[in-house]
Order: sequence, then structure tokens, then C-alpha cells
Amino acid sequence: MFNKNFDLESLNAFGKNTLPGHIGIEFTELGNDFLIARMPVDSRTHQPFGILHGGASVVLAETLGSVASMLCLENPEKQKAVGLEINANHLRGVKSGWVMAKLRPFT
Repeated sequence: MFNKNFDLESLNAFGKNTLPGHIGIEFTELGNDFLIARMPVDSRTHQPFGILHGGASVVLAETLGSVASMLCLENPEKQKAVGLEINANHLRGVKSGWVMAKLRPFT
């Protein structure tokens, strides 16, 4: 399903000097039809109350969605894929550790 011209190193290079890179999002696994990334829960991603900022969670989701969409393009050099809409619900606060995300695109 995904364009085979990409690997974890190239995906992580996309984040350099952009929001995902600044807050520490890392792609950790790339399968044929899934993508896994993690984001630290630390001072970069905390809200002022010391817990994970909901916006940071949305950045993680948007990052995975946009990158997975790009991986589905026939020619990513000439085509671009970005998110159009996102909605999030926050279930509980987290103070430290990692948030892991796994994405499987709809086909």
C-alpha cells in the first residue's frame, strides 16, 4: 500500500526543523499498511499544568495522518497530501513517558 521509496530514516528527516521535530515526534515502525510513531511527554509537550497538552496529541495524530497520506501517493515529488480536518477527545492526563500512535489508512 505504501510507497516503498521511504524508510524510517527518511520519514524522521521530514520532521527536522518543523513542529514534529521540535516536540520530539519519532517514527518507530513502518509496515506495508501501518505507521507507528511516539512522542515524549515532557516540557516540550506539557501544558502549563504539567500534563500532556491536548494540542500536542493532535499534532501527533495530524503528523501520522499526513505522512501516511503522502506514503500512499504515486509521485510524492509532484503530489502533496495534508490533513483537512481533525477532532480529538482527551481521556485522561499524562505527566511523563511516551505517547504511542499507530495508524492504518482506510482503503
